[in-house]
Amino acid sequence: MAAQHLIRIGGVELAVEEAGAGVPVVLLHGLTATRRYVVMGSRLLERSGHRVISYDARGHGRSSPAPVPDAYSYAELASDLEAVMNGLELRRAVLAGASMGAHTLLRYALAFPQRVAGMVVITPAYGGDELDDPARLERWDALAAGLRTGGVDGFLEAYGPPHVAPAFRESVIRAIRQRLALHQHPEAVADALVAVPRSLPFGAISELQAIGAPVAVVASNDEADPGHPFAVGAAYAAMIPGAVLVQDPPGSSPIAWQGSRLSHVIADIARVAG
Repeated sequence: MAAQHLIRIGGVELAVEEAGAGVPVVLLHGLTATRRYVVMGSRLLERSGHRVISYDARGHGRSSPAPVPDAYSYAELASDLEAVMNGLELRRAVLAGASMGAHTLLRYALAFPQRVAGMVVITPAYGGDELDDPARLERWDALAAGLRTGGVDGFLEAYGPPHVAPAFRESVIRAIRQRLALHQHPEAVADALVAVPRSLPFGAISELQAIGAPVAVVASNDEADPGHPFAVGAAYAAMIPGAVLVQDPPGSSPIAWQGSRLSHVIADIARVAG
């Protein structure tokens, strides 16, 4: 039975779920998702000797909005992770995060390496130079505006047809609808859509050379997930000492979308971390 917690930090209440016993694993989801969307509801980790902690990022899911609309920076997201670690008395843990969650855990690991036993970096997107691209920010702003004015349908209208291989289009649209329907504060998610893409998780990718913990980087093929370029994941894996690059078999559904397979990757890193 999963235990539910509320952890408070700076006027924000973070909705946290904890299940299982053993090696601590903290799961961090991506922008517009919720805590369910890391291992997609899989219970493999809990059943294989892991204490699994997942939480909704500020403004997402059942967590409360940030006190001001722009308080969704990576500094604040990493502080939230620190609050969860401290609130559950985790001295060290394996961290696994997707997209925004991946960038958050990397920022945290660079600041607090002693707290990180290992990491699984799932579909990162930050390549070090995106903030100079006005078209990219305009797209995020359009998605935020669509969500504010038209809800899920407005978001999808702004999103447009998914730029993925035909075999994956229906899955992408269904996933967007499902995860956006889970937010108690959609206006806060819209705020995050504006703020997060304007924040730096770290500076140059070369900074990742300082990471000493065991790491796996999960990178999806671009035909299924072009928003998280394979080249970025490969660059992270090449830069982090000893990192393992985990990639999809050609033409298959991304490992990042398959909770059980992804859980095995996380369990492998937990085993290496000791």
